[in-house]
Amino acid sequence: MDEFEEEVKELIQTRGPAEAAAKINTYLEKQKNIPVNIGITGESGSGKSTFVNAFRGLDDGDEGAAPTGIVETTSEITPYPHPHHPNVVLWDLPGIGTTKFPADKYLKLVEFEKFDFFIIISDTRFRENDAKLAKEIQRMGKKFYFVRSKIDHNVRDEERRQKSAFNEEKTLNRIRENCIQGVNSQQVFLVSSVELHLYDFRLLEETLRKELPAHKRHALLLAIPNSFGYFPHHAC
Repeated sequence: MDEFEEEVKELIQTRGPAEAAAKINTYLEKQKNIPVNIGITGESGSGKSTFVNAFRGLDDGDEGAAPTGIVETTSEITPYPHPHHPNVVLWDLPGIGTTKFPADKYLKLVEFEKFDFFIIISDTRFRENDAKLAKEIQRMGKKFYFVRSKIDHNVRDEERRQKSAFNEEKTLNRIRENCIQGVNSQQVFLVSSVELHLYDFRLLEETLRKELPAHKRHALLLAIPNSFGYFPHHAC
């Protein structure tokens, strides 16, 4: 259990709920000042912008949402602060391997150093550029997470195709195995940006909780939509 939670429990038992509530409020105020910068990257058209919006609790058409479309809509490095936790910023990065952002110069051009970690998104199999990017991020001592997007589309198409023979678990396992071929990773998170409660978004949340430094972890988890099981989080 988190050290902060232990302290709050002890306060409740020894000094009462009022003291505990005051400590929680102080804690939450501190989290507002801890910056968390997340780089969202991948090949053009992979669903980066929709993921940025979903992570911030927004639909694609909402005010302040990152623009989305069937063609590459991200041509510049664009920050999107969380609407309720502006210290948490998702940076919608241009697709790797475009003319303006070639793969061999990508990390330098996006100012790699500013990010706490990267989420690499693909809507198909992860490709050579994704693998190169992941290797370079790892070499520079930062974390990255592979997210396979648009899973709801794949599941729906497969169900339509297979009809009565459809098995969702087998379909998801097949997608998982297929999309990590060629990349040095045993873990990929299957995500639907329009239905975050399905598939692996909660697993991604749990992984971030385990792997990020404590002060960054707490600030980030306050901002994740519909988080559950985390003591100081405000449920949406």
